Amino acid sequence: MRSIFFRNGVVYALDSSKLPYRESWLRLTSSRQVASAIRRMQIRGAPLIGVAAAYGLSLEALRYGGSDVEKLKKRILKASEELRLARPTGRNLGWAVERCLRKMEEAKTVKDLKKRLLEEAGRIADEDVETNLRIARNGLELVRDGDRILTHCNTGGLGTVEYGTALGIIRLAWEEGRRISVLATETRPLLQGARLTAWELKKYGVPFKLICDSMAGYVMARGMVDKVLVGADRILATGHVANKIGTLTLAVLAKHYGVPFYVAAPSSTFDLSTKPSDIPIEERDPSEVTHFLGRLITVEGVEVINPAFDVTPPELISGIITEKGIIQPPYGENIKT
Repeated sequence: MRSIFFRNGVVYALDSSKLPYRESWLRLTSSRQVASAIRRMQIRGAPLIGVAAAYGLSLEALRYGGSDVEKLKKRILKASEELRLARPTGRNLGWAVERCLRKMEEAKTVKDLKKRLLEEAGRIADEDVETNLRIARNGLELVRDGDRILTHCNTGGLGTVEYGTALGIIRLAWEEGRRISVLATETRPLLQGARLTAWELKKYGVPFKLICDSMAGYVMARGMVDKVLVGADRILATGHVANKIGTLTLAVLAKHYGVPFYVAAPSSTFDLSTKPSDIPIEERDPSEVTHFLGRLITVEGVEVINPAFDVTPPELISGIITEKGIIQPPYGENIKT
């Protein structure tokens, strides 16, 4: 099942914020609605928000009823900036927007522009599925029968168009008959692991246990983890990886206890020009930390730090799994090649 698709002028996306309680589909008809859904994390996961942004630009074009192609291009550019700002850390969003804007520049008429953007969004979506399957096949060589894999956040079909990145490797290993098991972190503060990864693993029939984020050191110290497998929102030429907050903690623990730590991501996640100190780290609403199910769980007026991502340095990463193969250290040399 695809988590996003286009039909008759409407983009339909599975609302991750409603899971696991119910499967609800968003019905989106404008780029502004797409941007809002991304900001509110109804649509989430680096690859998926890239696809959603591409569809958002297509919706903006389809809504235009005039015949001035230059005027439409200005509208598309404005919409693209709003989409970029929806979640600035993930590279896939900017990558997809830039790809669509290049197609826009080739268009000579309004009709041609609408056609080009819709076709490009569809291509990006289809390529995401194919890319994820290649990542899974490449990552399969790292998974042994009996492995106990710790994963963080949600990197499955709910964060991509279909199949997933890190969780896609786990899924394929299970489908190939490898007797693996998973430890899934709850992933505070929005519980993507408890709500989404658990939902997917149960659906696929993969044996798993849910742990609190703060239990990671305990399970590694007791020898309950054979490897850590996570996704990424941005990977630099240096091998620095921006990913869901808490990833850095897992990497440090894995290094200390001698547990291999792998990152799985498509080529569209790579950013070869940004410096580690210049990665934009999204700071989210304090209420995500202070409230649960709409109820205050701490003292009134407390100050909050709520970054959505942290950055893991390359020396803590055992390998980066992409659709083109597994990149080994030294990343400064091997990523560019």
